[in-house]
Amino acid sequence: MSFENFYKNLGKRIKQLREERHLTQEKLAELAGISLDYLGKIEISINRPGLITLLKIAKALDISMEELFKTL
Repeated sequence: MSFENFYKNLGKRIKQLREERHLTQEKLAELAGISLDYLGKIEISINRPGLITLLKIAKALDISMEELFKTL
């Protein structure tokens, strides 16, 4: 899998998990302590988040990192 496909799938996974929890982008960004713009760009794979950001997102979604990467 290419890095491009990895980040595309990761963005889709984050969006899927967010929607399953009935969270808006605004609410997830707030919970994760990142900007709305940054989260939006992660979900459409423009931005490539680092490990710390992914940890923040996983914590805000109340899941483990393993669960975040489960189907990638």
